[in-house]
Amino acid sequence: MRTAIVGASGYAGSELLRHCASHPDLDVVLATGESSAGRRIGEHVPALGAVYPTMVFAPTSAVLDESLEVAFLALPHGQSQHLVPGLLERGVQVVDLGADFRLKSADRYATWYGETHRAPELLARSVYGLVERHREELAGATLIAAPGCYPTASSLALGPFLDRGVVEANGVVVNALSGSSGAGRATSDRLHHSRLSSNAEAYGLLTHRHTPEIEQEIGAEVLFTPHLIPTSRGMLVTAYARTTDGTFSTSAALELLRATYADDPFVVVTDEPPALKDPVGSNLCFVSARVDSRTGWLVAMSSLDNLIKGAAGQALQAWNVATGRDETTGLPLTGVTP
Repeated sequence: MRTAIVGASGYAGSELLRHCASHPDLDVVLATGESSAGRRIGEHVPALGAVYPTMVFAPTSAVLDESLEVAFLALPHGQSQHLVPGLLERGVQVVDLGADFRLKSADRYATWYGETHRAPELLARSVYGLVERHREELAGATLIAAPGCYPTASSLALGPFLDRGVVEANGVVVNALSGSSGAGRATSDRLHHSRLSSNAEAYGLLTHRHTPEIEQEIGAEVLFTPHLIPTSRGMLVTAYARTTDGTFSTSAALELLRATYADDPFVVVTDEPPALKDPVGSNLCFVSARVDSRTGWLVAMSSLDNLIKGAAGQALQAWNVATGRDETTGLPLTGVTP
């Protein structure tokens, strides 16, 4: 299928280029990168030079001129809204890796993103691309909103427990650690090596934009605190929720996770707490849980590669399902170790 990757010069876009190169049904005919327009992909990302030896980045506007079947958009928030209506009118299937079509309420965009949504009529049409929780809805979808990395890790860890009412929906706490690639390619003071190395810090306190996305997906009130750590890839979530049944145990929690994800090839339930590094290089998400009978708290844990299962791999997985393909097509089921 004739495929465009818009925003291909960023980390998520580059990861899309990498995985599309090994996907048997996707033919990338256009890769855009506004600041890198006219530059060969292999110059900007040497790791991709062998599979895209001559292709150059085009300006973003080129996506509205090219004959396409599917477009993956890996753009900063607010930019997809300008492109998606025109692409859909031309019959192009859209997978948006940004936040523009994840929330169902236009008012929440005004509250959390500080601006009015430009295509609110499309919010009801978009399908949230977390396959493990929206598989049936994704079938035939033409506008897919790929979830954020933090909401993916949080929802896969906590969702099964909230779905079954074994934990309270109020006062859920999510603490998360992420590698620096989650902040994107653009540099900043806090991403300089001299500050990031041997350091860790919380950010987005009380106002992180993934908060409403997590709340929408799991149906709970969430206090979310992300942390930046000195590694390039990886994400580790530790979340807490009050149990509703004093007899609920760790063994029951693990059994619930195993039953929930028994048919999901990319979710691995582990007895031991997942490590940040385990899924790196793969589209896997590791999940586990503990129940503290003394305090009545559930501890739900997950880890994933923020650029694959948290971004590009997730987008491809959702597209595979939407088009009736095996969801594992073109995606890595093994991580990189050591």
